[in-house]
Amino acid sequence: MVKRAHENLEAWKQAMELVAEFYRETKSFPREERYGLTSQIRRAAVSIPANLAEGAARGGFKEFIQFLYLARGSLSELETLIQIAGSLDYLEKAKVADLASRTDRISALYSGLLRSLKSQRA
Repeated sequence: MVKRAHENLEAWKQAMELVAEFYRETKSFPREERYGLTSQIRRAAVSIPANLAEGAARGGFKEFIQFLYLARGSLSELETLIQIAGSLDYLEKAKVADLASRTDRISALYSGLLRSLKSQRA
């Protein structure tokens, strides 16, 4: 399998790890949340690295930047969903704090990537 350019980006790697973490964590959510909060969390988490990969494959700076903004939107959505899961006691407070810290780090990586792309374009 050929390694794609986005696979070398730390932002993508960290987001992929976060997806796996959310799949593990949501396994313990109540069954009635399977098509609700569980599904929404998983979709938002998957959307983060997927948008980076799609944007990188587009080939143009403008498109890549657009998809990075979409990924950051999904990251913000995920941060809200983490808080909701915590408030419903589906996640322990320590886990909420850990996941929030990880999403903050990923957000910083995406912001750095956006700045880098914008400076290359200028």
